[in-house]
Amino acid sequence: MLTHIHIRNFAIIDALEVELHQGMTALTGETGAGKSILLDAIGLVLGDKADSSSVRHGADKAEITLSVDITQTPSARVWLEAQDMEGADDTCILRRVISAQGKSRAWINGSPANLTQLRELGEQLVDIHGQHEHQSLMKKDAQRQMLDAFADNDVLLDTTRRAWQSWKKLHERVTQLTSQNQQHQERIDLLRFQSQELETLAMHAGEPDQLDEELNRLANEEQLRATAAQGYAQLYDDEPSLYSALGRLIHDLTQQARVDAQLEAPLELLTSAQIQVQEAAAQLRDYADGLELDPARLQWVENRIADIRSLARKYRTNPQDLPTRLASIQQELDQLGGGDYDLDALEQQLQDAADTYRHHAQTLSEARQHAAAQLSAGVTQAMQQLGMQGGKFAIQVTLDNGNHFQATGMDSIDFTVSANPGQPLKPLMKVASGGELSRISLAIQMIAAQKVTLPALIFDEVDTGIGGGIAEVVGKQLRALGINRQVLCVTHLPQVASQAHQHYKVTKIKGAAHTSTGIVHLTQAQRVEEVARMIGGVEITPATRALAEEMLG
Repeated sequence: MLTHIHIRNFAIIDALEVELHQGMTALTGETGAGKSILLDAIGLVLGDKADSSSVRHGADKAEITLSVDITQTPSARVWLEAQDMEGADDTCILRRVISAQGKSRAWINGSPANLTQLRELGEQLVDIHGQHEHQSLMKKDAQRQMLDAFADNDVLLDTTRRAWQSWKKLHERVTQLTSQNQQHQERIDLLRFQSQELETLAMHAGEPDQLDEELNRLANEEQLRATAAQGYAQLYDDEPSLYSALGRLIHDLTQQARVDAQLEAPLELLTSAQIQVQEAAAQLRDYADGLELDPARLQWVENRIADIRSLARKYRTNPQDLPTRLASIQQELDQLGGGDYDLDALEQQLQDAADTYRHHAQTLSEARQHAAAQLSAGVTQAMQQLGMQGGKFAIQVTLDNGNHFQATGMDSIDFTVSANPGQPLKPLMKVASGGELSRISLAIQMIAAQKVTLPALIFDEVDTGIGGGIAEVVGKQLRALGINRQVLCVTHLPQVASQAHQHYKVTKIKGAAHTSTGIVHLTQAQRVEEVARMIGGVEITPATRALAEEMLG
């Protein structure tokens, strides 16, 4: 259950701390005091989206910290262990910080967390029913989600979704191959021709650069040989040559070095240079001797370069990229099945996948029909308690036996209602009276909440549109829900607030510079005054105070 919440600089809240307890807790206060803001803060720390408007005007950031006792929530402990986010004890601490620029950061037990992780954990801790729930219940998708939540269909839904994904992938493949027909075959033929053409070329990576280098050498072979021969002659073979000139200089310096030892250093360098000149001359001689004019090789290289460049122009690419183009063509051929893909075998796989999907969708439909009967009976009974005697609620689950496959199954789900005896069942969206719609929505939420195993339930002004004895019934049902779990309820009805185990009053504090929100845990005497205020009247009279005391027991 939720045990403590700390809020700073959120909306009109300056700083606020609340200790929360087991049982039913009522949150009341005048309009605009910020009752729902407290629940909005809880929603944010559980993964709701936020923006810079969440930050109190003039502050640099908003901060929300929520402490949760997970002693009785083993699924949350398992999730935290899997995420390596377990705390030191059975308390889980969630923290969210939103900057004035709209940036958000979050932590779970001190470890950085993203919004997905906050939502996943929050779904195991709290079930929130909003004041506009009756509006979302008008939508078929919301009706399906509520029925599946009531039926605890998570596993069946996941199995059906995975079967649908397998079928859909095969269906798209069969459709693609079937529709391609002649154009598909023409494309395959073209790719095969291109692949064969490039394979015949048999160009290896880096070959264009190697050929350009060889062509340049072959085209200048005569000049290269002449230059190498001339170099050999100048270095070694001519008279005088550089080698012989160095020899004479070395001989003279050797004689003089006996007179002055300072000549030994340059003598050593010149001796080394003579050796290098001799080696360079030998290499030039060998290079010149090894060069042979080869017109046939020159012609072959020129033709090879022309072939490569011609195909490069044809495929509108650089010569160096032709191997990559061949790999791309072969990859596309593989994706197209090479034109030999067994469509009959693929269609059989598709039929098998469809049969598997129908089986899982049928199982899911049966679970929904069973849960629909339970939820319908419970809501019908709750409607009687909410002043709709003779009213009836029924969920119609219709299985489509055709081929209209969806990830959520093949069912058409409709919430229908008859508000008065003798009237036929009509879709919920066609209920004309706003008051009736509010009561029906409340009945659905109350019964659905009984099935929820989460440790905390939050109701945000779900009692809008009711009053009198019906409001008292709602209050008692919320109190009953709070016997074995935590129930937080924002309400404007004294009949509901008087049933709470704990009562907090949210107040608007007007200062000289700004307005902020405060919260007070009411004593019994303070509860009498608050319930009397909620009963109404310009002033609290002894009669309203006495009535408040009676309601509080």
